[in-house]
Amino acid sequence: MTRVTCAPASRRRRKRWLKKAKGFWGDRKNHIRQTKNAVMKALAFNTEHRKQKKSDFRSLWITRVSVGAKINGISYSKLIHGLKIAGCDINRKMLSEMAYHDPVGFAAIAEVAKKAHQS
Repeated sequence: MTRVTCAPASRRRRKRWLKKAKGFWGDRKNHIRQTKNAVMKALAFNTEHRKQKKSDFRSLWITRVSVGAKINGISYSKLIHGLKIAGCDINRKMLSEMAYHDPVGFAAIAEVAKKAHQS
């Protein structure tokens, strides 16, 4: 009777882990025990980091808008409050894009916010 090793199944299982570890650095990409641990940890943090990315981008947008507002002589909080009073429904993402790519248009929005905030 021949000896059963389950080699094809084992190899397939190992290759599945190694495929998920593509791009990892050092022993984490080609030693199966370290690969398995690294991939399991990466998958565990996957969801958390997807959620965290949204927060990171929001803080980037706020920073950009804040710098643009300071250049135009108004604080970030006064700018947002002025826009809310003026009924201007531009979200932070669009404001940051304008501050970064279209400073002239952002300056016009800052003026609207200043006027609304003062009255």
